[in-house]
Amino acid sequence: MSDEKVETVTSSSSGTVGRARNTARGVSVAFDSSSRPQDDALTNSEAFLAGISSCGVTLIEMHARETGVPLTRMTATIEGVRKPPEPRFSSITMTFELAGVSQAQAEALVETYR
Repeated sequence: MSDEKVETVTSSSSGTVGRARNTARGVSVAFDSSSRPQDDALTNSEAFLAGISSCGVTLIEMHARETGVPLTRMTATIEGVRKPPEPRFSSITMTFELAGVSQAQAEALVETYR
């Protein structure tokens, strides 16, 4: 038996051009094309960036709890820059704001994500 974890997401037409329905573990969410965003769903690009930043938040929070670091709250802001219609980001920056910890503890926690 392998130690690998397989993550599966199914994406399908939603009935609205430019919007896809995405399902994993019985949970569904709609994503819009980055070139045709509507007001009630994240775009594909926003969802991609959210996946990266939310991974940072959850990983750092869990690591702080497991190591006894008194992190009380955190925010990760991610910004991706691209020139439409190019689908690739030319740069991505993340900023972390951590509360309840010293500067040294904050830097060490963020380093666990890097």
